[in-house]
Amino acid sequence: MPRRDLLRAGGLPARVFVVDDEDFIRELYKDMFESRGHTVFSAKDGDEAVRLIKSMPSKPEAIIMDHRMPGKDGIQTTKEIRGIDPNIPIIFSSADETVRDQAIRAGAISFWTKPFPISMLIDATMDIVNARRRLF
Repeated sequence: MPRRDLLRAGGLPARVFVVDDEDFIRELYKDMFESRGHTVFSAKDGDEAVRLIKSMPSKPEAIIMDHRMPGKDGIQTTKEIRGIDPNIPIIFSSADETVRDQAIRAGAISFWTKPFPISMLIDATMDIVNARRRLF
């Protein structure tokens, strides 16, 4: 199948980075994305996320970012990652709706209030990745 057709079908695998302090959430996202053929990297807190992003020779195509984590929260982590690579789309995910504006100002392109259907998050993430692929 030609690349253009694969893009339209959402068939090209993506590199997704999940930042969340909950082991269950990281594993669930990993399982769900990988079941659709995507590669998932993860970090349990902001410090680990920044360290991993700096060390990755090939950056992820999307980041799903939690807010409340030990140490560096999602807002600060988003700002630092945007300073490293401003082109990686960051999708913010939090049960705390009050941080929506802060997350967007920090550089998140989307904000999801927990809980939500994971399949919808995956579809939205792939829409973002595929739109960026068509542009670049």
